[in-house]
Amino acid sequence: MTTDPPRSSPPVDDRPSPVLSPGRPPTLPGPISRAEVDHMDGAGMVNSSAAVPWPADSSEPNGSLQYSSAPLLFPVNPWDIMLCMSGTVITCENAIVVAIIFYTPTLRTPMFVLIGSLATADLLAGVGLILNFVFQYVVSSEAISLITVGFLVASFTASISSLLAITVDRYLSLYNALTYFSDQTLRYVHSMLLFTWGASLVLGLMPVLGWNCLGAPDTCSIVRPLTRANLTTLAASFFLIFVLMLSLYVRICKIVCRHAQQIALQKHFFSATHYVATKKGVSTLAIILGTFGASWLPFATYCLVGQRAYPAVYTYATLLPATYNSMINPIIYAYRNQEIQRALYLLLCGCFRDAAYRSRSPSDV
Repeated sequence: MTTDPPRSSPPVDDRPSPVLSPGRPPTLPGPISRAEVDHMDGAGMVNSSAAVPWPADSSEPNGSLQYSSAPLLFPVNPWDIMLCMSGTVITCENAIVVAIIFYTPTLRTPMFVLIGSLATADLLAGVGLILNFVFQYVVSSEAISLITVGFLVASFTASISSLLAITVDRYLSLYNALTYFSDQTLRYVHSMLLFTWGASLVLGLMPVLGWNCLGAPDTCSIVRPLTRANLTTLAASFFLIFVLMLSLYVRICKIVCRHAQQIALQKHFFSATHYVATKKGVSTLAIILGTFGASWLPFATYCLVGQRAYPAVYTYATLLPATYNSMINPIIYAYRNQEIQRALYLLLCGCFRDAAYRSRSPSDV
């Protein structure tokens, strides 16, 4: 009795699956060779381990967010694409604000100086996100990674600190309304700007000057190459700034309500117009603080509780909304201001009727 010779099984792709390892970029399979194409099964599909650029197991450690330069079917991380797109929008929005304030001589009051500082910080943050994408996939090295991360840390720190400075300025414009436009206020503004950018520069230089985890991968945080201690310091600084802003905005609401009551007493009645204006002012303050908190609180919280072994998708999912704050800032603080609207219309149209606008003070929120 003769037996059929055993069928030879198709060759199995024994190359290792891509794995995200702490402190190293993921190793991805190379391109599919002609021999592998010849051994496709009847459905015309190849071994899935050579076609999937990311591991199927989501419990792999959270390592570097960089990828090797090997040719892939889908070589670019979609999260990095979204961060780069966010950086592009941020750059365009804030570049317009910086140009308007710089080329308009009338926008030199303390309020517009602080708005210009915020727009400059957000502009640098947007440029940093774009450069991070380019350097990650085109020119990848540890030195460039350190410089890029330090640049982003300094930019976002300056942005958050500028928001605090604007809040302080709004509080002073209400609390010391009679002396707000004095030289003393201008000195306060210059001091706040000096402290804001000085502290941001120091925090941004820390990873470059040696406070990083490149030499000790076990100390890496969810954002490589920052150490866990470094990221904890940044998160604690954010919560401190958030608490200060919350306290100041509560005081601003009290001052606005007290001013509305004083006006009502002088006119012997509290009109519907005053009620609507007061309600609108308080609602605007709630939107400002709520937007800031919703953007940054998830990422700041995850910086404190996240571990290096967690999947990278958690870092991306909390970091992306934080970048949206720099996208919303020019809308809240710049484009809603009528002086900047007027300058923008003059820039775009070349003509505008002066009677249609009135100057606004920092207390107009």
